[in-house]
Amino acid sequence: MKMDRILSFARNLLEKAVKPGDIVIDATLGNGHDTVFLAGLVGDSGKVYGFDVQEEAIASSKDRIKQHALYERVELFHEGHENLSRLIPGRHYGKVTGAIFNLGYLPGSDKSIVTRPITTISAIEQLLEIMTPEGIIVLVIYHGHVEGAVERDSLLDYCQQLDQKKAHVLQYQFINQQNNPPFIVAIEKR
Repeated sequence: MKMDRILSFARNLLEKAVKPGDIVIDATLGNGHDTVFLAGLVGDSGKVYGFDVQEEAIASSKDRIKQHALYERVELFHEGHENLSRLIPGRHYGKVTGAIFNLGYLPGSDKSIVTRPITTISAIEQLLEIMTPEGIIVLVIYHGHVEGAVERDSLLDYCQQLDQKKAHVLQYQFINQQNNPPFIVAIEKR
């Protein structure tokens, strides 16, 4: 297949926005795969801030970071992403170039613990305030469960209302696949 799959497309967007020395956000740590990817993009002089409400996700991410010896580049918060502007140092405001959200629930864990539109939208609004122009927010939306469908609808409504003078918004999805495949909404700050 020549078209990028969803996660490959997400990473390609981030590779275009993030360079060594940048500040980036992994808004939903999960198992730490995106954290490690982002740490590779920012290099020794950059910083990744990661957020998750589940101790299991924090532990899994710490293990992955340890395997790749990326301690100095990453700071994890056992907090929801809606708290990011309170936790990211003010000296990094205006320097955040990328952020990724994998929405839904942590694979293989308690499916009742899910991301919620109110906290996700709050985090997006905060990011749009502290990001540099041309910074990119990537939302990978998993909507194959009831709460995921609610979040999908809320996020699509919110993103469609964003002022085009403040942000460019892109939706990338495969429309002929079964079982509610994930899709991307990407927001580039103007």
